[in-house]
Amino acid sequence: MKLQFLSAGRVRLKKSIYDRTADRSETFEAPVSSALIRHKQGNVLFDTGCHPSVVEHGEERWGSLMKVMTPVMRAEDTLLPNLACVGVDPDDIDVVVNSHFHPDHCGCNQFFKKATIMVHAKEIEAANAPGAETAGYLRADWDHGQKTDAVNGERDVFGDGKLVLIPLPGHTPGTMGAQVNLDSDGSFLLVSDAVSLRENLDADTVPRNTWNAEALLKSFAEIRRIEKAGAIVVCGHDDAQWQSLRKGTEAYE
Repeated sequence: MKLQFLSAGRVRLKKSIYDRTADRSETFEAPVSSALIRHKQGNVLFDTGCHPSVVEHGEERWGSLMKVMTPVMRAEDTLLPNLACVGVDPDDIDVVVNSHFHPDHCGCNQFFKKATIMVHAKEIEAANAPGAETAGYLRADWDHGQKTDAVNGERDVFGDGKLVLIPLPGHTPGTMGAQVNLDSDGSFLLVSDAVSLRENLDADTVPRNTWNAEALLKSFAEIRRIEKAGAIVVCGHDDAQWQSLRKGTEAYE
């Protein structure tokens, strides 16, 4: 089995969302990523990043979300070109796992027409709730008619312990992570926005863009437990960590 990290966009975020002591005018650039898991039973994508249209038409696609998250990417930073660079076509993807349904995590779902979308049942409920768009759920990003597999609790995707989906609610009601257990390079825990920046986990601080603080702190505890058992925690938008990871054709195995 292989794990390959792929660029799926880049955004500018408000620092005060993650650090309550920061000035509200302070911003920073952050990666948006996807992970390709190549298993003998099928190809899985964990998150699909930003829709390519936001490179030039962010306001049109994201609307008021642009106040807190601004695209600063080039076309080549989005998912499909990076997937092509590792020799994979959208139709080669069997499963798309969405950690949650925010637009920087499911923006390219529409291109994976043959894939089953795996997402937590509570996230589907949240995305369909009244006023969901004001909570960051844009139907143009997540609703494309593919077969959907609603996850409840932990899910061993292939039944062999190699790829296990783990509920990590708090950022949203249905945020999920994925534990990838490799033969040579060990275990990786992809936590998405359960931990956007490592500093929040280390300091046990809750970002402002959190749906439920109590649930997030419990997810922090679960993440620390899995990390203590030997997993490498891969955060959702931590640029320093992103720079340190192997990417593209330099796979983990």
